[in-house]
Amino acid sequence: MDSKEDSKLELAYTLFCDDVRLEVGNKLSYMGVFQNIMVPQLPVWLPKLAVVNHWRGEGAHLSEVRILMPDRQQALVVSQPARFEINHGSADNISFFVNVTFPVAGEYVVQTLIDSNLFDERPLIVSDQQLIAPEEESEAVN
Repeated sequence: MDSKEDSKLELAYTLFCDDVRLEVGNKLSYMGVFQNIMVPQLPVWLPKLAVVNHWRGEGAHLSEVRILMPDRQQALVVSQPARFEINHGSADNISFFVNVTFPVAGEYVVQTLIDSNLFDERPLIVSDQQLIAPEEESEAVN
């Protein structure tokens, strides 16, 4: 019975962002949406990180999100299991993480588990590539 119910569940999209707010009219506002993290230097500390999963289907499910280190051996952060229910064809499930430090560059793995089973994986690339220094441009002008 569970496998039949799972087959009706579809992950429409996943967003990474700095914060999510509930607005008037039950609308969600996403702040600081990103795909990768590019910083001048590591480690990088994020005061808040939200992983938004938008589901289609039906039924009640238990969701858990975890971010694995690039070696895939250790979890950087793991959310508490959270129950969500799809009533009108779709539902959002948001996992918040606070004070997250990405210690090294690489491809982190964002895993979504449904009812304790791995459902989806998304890459989150953290890079410390040097950005083009703006002072080089100003030196040429002087």
